[in-house]
Amino acid sequence: MEDKNLISSALIEEEMKESYVDYAMSVIVARALPDARDGLKPVHRRIIYTMFEEHITPDRKFRKSAATVGNVIAHYHPHGDASVYDAMVRLAQPFNLRYPLVWPQGNFGSVDGDPPASMRYTEAKLAPMAMELVRDIGKDTVDWSPNFDNSTQEPKVLPLVIPNLLINGSEGIAVGMAARIPPHNLAEVIDACVAALDDPEITLEGLMEHIQGPDFPTGGFIVGTHGIREAYKTGRGRILVRSLWHREEISGRTAVVIDEIPYMVNKANLVERAAQAIKEKKINGIHDLRDESNRKGIRIVFELKKKVDPDIVEKELLTYTYLQVTYGIIMLALVDNVPKVLTLKEAIEAFLQHRWQVVTRRTEYDLAKAKARLHIVEGLLKALLYIHDIIQVIKTSPNVEVAKNKLQDRWQFSDKQVQAILEMRLQRLTHLERNKLEEEKEDLLRNIAYLEDLLANSESMKRVIITELEEIKSRYKDERRTRIIEFNGDPSDDLEDSEGAEGLVFSSEDSSAQEMESYDSEEYSEAVEED
Repeated sequence: MEDKNLISSALIEEEMKESYVDYAMSVIVARALPDARDGLKPVHRRIIYTMFEEHITPDRKFRKSAATVGNVIAHYHPHGDASVYDAMVRLAQPFNLRYPLVWPQGNFGSVDGDPPASMRYTEAKLAPMAMELVRDIGKDTVDWSPNFDNSTQEPKVLPLVIPNLLINGSEGIAVGMAARIPPHNLAEVIDACVAALDDPEITLEGLMEHIQGPDFPTGGFIVGTHGIREAYKTGRGRILVRSLWHREEISGRTAVVIDEIPYMVNKANLVERAAQAIKEKKINGIHDLRDESNRKGIRIVFELKKKVDPDIVEKELLTYTYLQVTYGIIMLALVDNVPKVLTLKEAIEAFLQHRWQVVTRRTEYDLAKAKARLHIVEGLLKALLYIHDIIQVIKTSPNVEVAKNKLQDRWQFSDKQVQAILEMRLQRLTHLERNKLEEEKEDLLRNIAYLEDLLANSESMKRVIITELEEIKSRYKDERRTRIIEFNGDPSDDLEDSEGAEGLVFSSEDSSAQEMESYDSEEYSEAVEED
C-alpha cells in the first residue's frame, strides 16, 4: 500500500526558482563556460583527453572522426554526436583558433561558413600543441572525477603548460551570461606570465608592455587601444577590428583588394552584404566585385570605375559592409566552478597558480617514485653482499612465502625489497650489473636531493616554471597577425559615435547582438559551441 507521507507539497514559484537555478548552474559549469585554468569547456577537454587516451597523437595515423566522437560520447560526454563533432571541428579550424589543437584531414568547413563533411568522411588527430595540454597527466598532477556512469575517471582540468585561455580564447553562451575571450599571441602571453612570476605586484601597464592586444587568426587591424585597455582592466570592453587591404591597378582601373577580414566574419556574408550595398547605391563607384580567394588566402577584389576617388569608396565600404566591425570582449570564465569576469592580471594569475600546483604535484610524484626505486636498489645491493647465503635460503625453502619470511627475518628486508630479490635475474649477479646499480643509486640520490630542494625552495620552483614556459615559447612562437593602429579622436568616445582611424567611419547598422557586444548574433551563435 502506498505511503501518503512520501508525497510532499511545495509552492510552484519556489520549485520553479530552485529548478531553474539548478539548470542554469548546470549549463554554466558543465557546458558553456571555460575553466580559467586550462581555458577549456568540458566537451573540448573530453575530446582532447579521449584522443590522447586512444593514442591519436601527432606521431600516429589519422583516425576517423566518427570513431573519436563515438568514444567521447561512450565514455565521457553523454550528449548528441553533432555537438561533439562540431566542437572537434572548431578545435581544428585555423580561422577560429589561433593555435589549433586538432589536425584535420578532409573537409572541416571554411571561412565562408561552409559546413564540414560528415564525421564518417573526415579524419583527425591531436596537433603537437595539444600534447602540451596533457603533459604529465599520468603523474597525479590534476584531480579526477567519475564519469557519468562511474565506469572510469576523467580529469577535472588538464595539466597544461601553455596559457590556453588567453592564446586561443573562448566563446560561449550560458544562461544569463556569455563569455567572449579573444585569442592572443603565445609569445606575448608567455612573456607576460614570466613577468608576473618575477613581479607578483606587476601592474596592468607592466603586463601591456608584453601583450599588445588580441591577436586574431584572421589578422586584420585593431583600431585604437582604449577598448583593449578597458577590457584588460575590467574584463569587459569593445574594440574596433578592420580588414587589411591594398590597392592594385587592374586593366587600367584602380582596385581595392581585401587581404584579411575581421575575426569571426563570414566571408560569403561579407561579399553578399557588399553586393547588396552596391545594388542599393549605398556604395558608389564599384565597377566589379569578385571573390578570388583560394587555399593560399583571402582575396576580395573591388574594381573601381574610372575617375573615382578610392578614399571615398573605402569609407563607404567600411560604413556599409563587415570590413570593419566591433568585437565585444567579455572575459568570463569559471574560477573554482564559479563564473567570474577576469581582468588580464587575474586571467594570468589563474593559469600561473594552476601551473604552480601542477609542477608541485609532479615533483612530489617524481620524488616518491625516486625514493621507492632507491629503496629497491639498496635492497638489491645488500642482497648482492650475501648472495650465496640468499640463494641457499631460496633453494631450501618449500615455497615462496617461506623464502620471503626467512629473508626478512635474517636480513631485515622489506616486502618490496624481498619481492625484487626473488624476481632478480641471474644476470644481475655480474660485476658489471653491480656497478650499474651503484651508479643508479648515485643518480637517484642526486635526483632526490634536487626534488626535495625544489619543493622546499619557491625560487627554484619558479625557475622551473619559467624555464618550461620559455621552452614552449621557443617551440611554438610566431609573429603577430593582427596589427594595432592608433585612433584619431577622443578615445573615450563610443565607437559608434566616433570617426575611425584616419577619418574612416564605422557603422554598427544591422548589428543585432548589442547586448552581447558582438556584431552579428546569427554568425556568432553558429560559431559558439553550446554543448
